[in-house]
Amino acid sequence: MVKKSTWMIIPERPETEKLAAELKIPPAIARILVNRSIADPETARMFLFGSLKDLHDPYALSGMKAGVERIRTAVERREKILVFGDYDVDGVLSVVMLTKALQSLGADVEYFIPERLKEGYGIKEEHIRVVLERGVRLVISVDCGIKANAFVRRARENSVDCIITDHHRPGEELPEALAILNPVLKDSGYPDKALAGVGVAFKLIHALLESQGKAAALPHYTKMVAIGTIADVADLRGENRIFVRHGLKGLENVSNIGLRSLIDNCGLKGRRVSEGDVGFRIGPRINAAGRMGMTDLAVQLFFTDSLEKSLELVKALDKLNSKRQTTEERIFKQAVSRIDRDGLDRRHKILMLGCEEWHRGVTGIVASKLKDRYHRPVILFAYEDGKAFGSGRSISEFPLIDCLEECRDAFLDFGGHKLAVGCVLARENMAAMKSAVNAVAESRMKEEDLVRKIRIDAPISFADITLPFLEHFSFLYPFGVGNPKPVFLTERADVMSDPQKLQGKHLKFTLKQGGRVFEALGWDKAEWAGTFSRGDRLDLVYTLQFSEYMGEERLNLSVEDIRR
Repeated sequence: MVKKSTWMIIPERPETEKLAAELKIPPAIARILVNRSIADPETARMFLFGSLKDLHDPYALSGMKAGVERIRTAVERREKILVFGDYDVDGVLSVVMLTKALQSLGADVEYFIPERLKEGYGIKEEHIRVVLERGVRLVISVDCGIKANAFVRRARENSVDCIITDHHRPGEELPEALAILNPVLKDSGYPDKALAGVGVAFKLIHALLESQGKAAALPHYTKMVAIGTIADVADLRGENRIFVRHGLKGLENVSNIGLRSLIDNCGLKGRRVSEGDVGFRIGPRINAAGRMGMTDLAVQLFFTDSLEKSLELVKALDKLNSKRQTTEERIFKQAVSRIDRDGLDRRHKILMLGCEEWHRGVTGIVASKLKDRYHRPVILFAYEDGKAFGSGRSISEFPLIDCLEECRDAFLDFGGHKLAVGCVLARENMAAMKSAVNAVAESRMKEEDLVRKIRIDAPISFADITLPFLEHFSFLYPFGVGNPKPVFLTERADVMSDPQKLQGKHLKFTLKQGGRVFEALGWDKAEWAGTFSRGDRLDLVYTLQFSEYMGEERLNLSVEDIRR
């Protein structure tokens, strides 16, 4: 059963009034900025109106100069370069971007992405075989490689140079690569630590193109940076925000045949593409290829010059995505049944389940859904060949990667971020690992951490939602981690229609308050049916949702919770 939520109105701070006056914006908008610790007028202007001109110098990233010089030498000498990437959206688009950029400079370049279900994540020692078979002299990793110590060692033994570009945490020792570009390293020198893999790849491309007088081509790459950054659930502050804002606008006019076909297939032709469209339509179709073990379909899509071929590939990705969705739904229902039947959410602060029949390509997505449902960290495992392959997702109160670091002896391999991790261990060690992980959780998590909290930006009346308010609200886009959708509280709203179920799992109803009437949507809130009816009066917390219908933009309320 879905847990009840605690409503927390973020107290108004004194800086709000000054910021509203300085920027000439509605107080509610200023309050949202201050709630995100954006209280200084200059910082707020950068947040609202920052552009590509405000990006940091790529050479601020340690290793950039050495990396650029080595790549230029490889291009001049016609040495073969191999771009080695990951199989998720971030990795695939990093491969596409860097390969295309190197081709534009005249490089002899190929790419390689390991097959997820056979080879797993990252650059392994045995991948030296690929390098030697292809006659490669320079390997450039994207979105991986920070723990590829054994591979880099073997590469050096064979006179092959390596440049690592990554954004994941390192192990105890760094690979002895010619250059490492990773903003999370303590000595990276880079002011923005939150770049996704595509962001780090973009910084390398920026430096390379600029060195060849081709910087004018840079804006074209922001479309893929935007998609990869959103799909990787990166923090949408700083440079990531600039990338995504600029890239989303660029998606309205796309020249790449494959990407254009994909956008059309998602029903977005001629429309403004939002971060939600990328997160729920475009990204999952690219991701499905890697998750279902057919990554090269996605890569081919971005390299084809044939409209016919692009349509064929998009159709194949669409089918894979449908298969992924069906597989996810089956695993999700099985997991919920086990959790509820055995009361696991009452017994454990971290939920850990596994099964031989589960597809390890989608366990991460299912873990995310379970994390949202039960508001606690979740790690799901697929058992294969005596090993347990895990994908985990966490709540903001608990950095899951830190937990795995403390239990590192239990794993054959692990890595990830604060909120998303991957790991591999011998199946026979599952019981010991569960015990160790939950011991860490017991010592670090409080019971109140496990209660879903709805942080409310501001109480407002429907009468406050005016055209000027909405115009200023639009400057807050894009929303995501670090800049969540603003949540509002409206009290004593009259229910004007009985709630209507949509597709058996959503709810639609009409509300009136402050002289204004809005249609409200409760996504996955069918359980509310029967708890209120026309004529009732509700307090509600919600976000603003914009959608297109028959060519016109509509505003609805996406309701998070209600109280009578």
